[in-house]
Amino acid sequence: MNHKGVIIEESLENKDILKDVKVLETKIEEVVEEHKTPWIKQWTLHTVEIPENQASGVAEKLSKALDSKHNWYADFKNDTHHYIIFRDKVFFIDRKSKEQYDEAKRHGISLGIPEYQVDFAPDDKIWER
Repeated sequence: MNHKGVIIEESLENKDILKDVKVLETKIEEVVEEHKTPWIKQWTLHTVEIPENQASGVAEKLSKALDSKHNWYADFKNDTHHYIIFRDKVFFIDRKSKEQYDEAKRHGISLGIPEYQVDFAPDDKIWER
């Protein structure tokens, strides 16, 4: 089953990764204080789809493509698994495992990512188009 998620273009140091995914939709959000990213004016959110057989490779490439100066993450998931990707660290999570989600959340918070942004609830729905 294919994975779906969102990649924020401004989080990428190397945007070539966007050529490796199918972009289903793009939205632009103006940055507000809550985003905690005052160095940029907008977030360009690409809803993406990644074939199951390419998900691991895309996750690894994405972990190298994320901004090295600021802490970001990207994620995509299907019905059974969730990839949560930080710079140089990929979590491959069984969506039934609260412990695995907690580990990814702790990692994100340790990087300074606001807690509300790393609330990876195991029962979240897959990104819908």
